[in-house]
Amino acid sequence: MRLDQQLKVLAAKNDITITEIGRRLDKSPQAFSQKCKRESFTISELQNIAMVTGCKLECAFVMPNGERIEMGDIRND
Repeated sequence: MRLDQQLKVLAAKNDITITEIGRRLDKSPQAFSQKCKRESFTISELQNIAMVTGCKLECAFVMPNGERIEMGDIRND
């Protein structure tokens, strides 16, 4: 699933809009919409999206054989 689709699901499950996520990040609706379309988020920005929606961002490397190398929580250190 594309990142923009995942963000729509995230918003729906939190009973908010994509625009509201952007507002919580102090982004204009246009700027956040463009970022969603380009899928040009940094890890730090994804962590902030998780934070403002009350979620946790997890990350893993997945090997071609399906083995996962879990990275756990990604923090803004």
